[in-house]
Amino acid sequence: MSTDIHGGIEFCHPGTGTDYYDGEPWVAAMDLWPLYDETDYAAFGCLFGVRNYAGFRPLAPGRGLPVDLSTGLRSQLGPSAVPDDLHSASWVSWAELASIDPTTTPDHFIGRLTWRPKSPPSIPHQHLVSDTWPPEVLSAVGVPPADLREATGRVEWTAGELSCTYEPLTVGAVLGHETHWPHVFAVMKALAGRFGDDGVRLVVAFD
Repeated sequence: MSTDIHGGIEFCHPGTGTDYYDGEPWVAAMDLWPLYDETDYAAFGCLFGVRNYAGFRPLAPGRGLPVDLSTGLRSQLGPSAVPDDLHSASWVSWAELASIDPTTTPDHFIGRLTWRPKSPPSIPHQHLVSDTWPPEVLSAVGVPPADLREATGRVEWTAGELSCTYEPLTVGAVLGHETHWPHVFAVMKALAGRFGDDGVRLVVAFD
């Protein structure tokens, strides 16, 4: 069974701690969906340590739900929302996300290979690869392009009846422009322009 991400973006109300504002300190701004609608374990592992098969050093693993979680997100992620179904809750601020080094790599793998038949049923297969590709991968896709090791972005090629895609395993690749994450980051960055980098956060949980 696959693991999916749920959550949303919050901002800290600028009136928090003042005499004129008596509302909750954090306010739900937007659900994660429709900004993000993918299941990518490399990204989940990189950000939150969930299904971290690639071996990234997670940015914000296992922090739990914030004690001052907004009412809007508590109804979606809190224990009364879907009992026993959600796990690995965490949160990360825009300040932390904005400071990520996109060249960071995991310890043991350099890339991610996906291949699928060109004719239906086009069921994809995916494999993490290190410097030396394992025999089962080579037997499936053949010898890879010679310049793959120097690739900084996605590389696509055909091997017989298979369509193959290789992506370098860097933070910039798994959270980059070919994923849905830039939509999430654009909203957070815009909110941070008003509420500050530490005043915007993404709160998530997984099922």
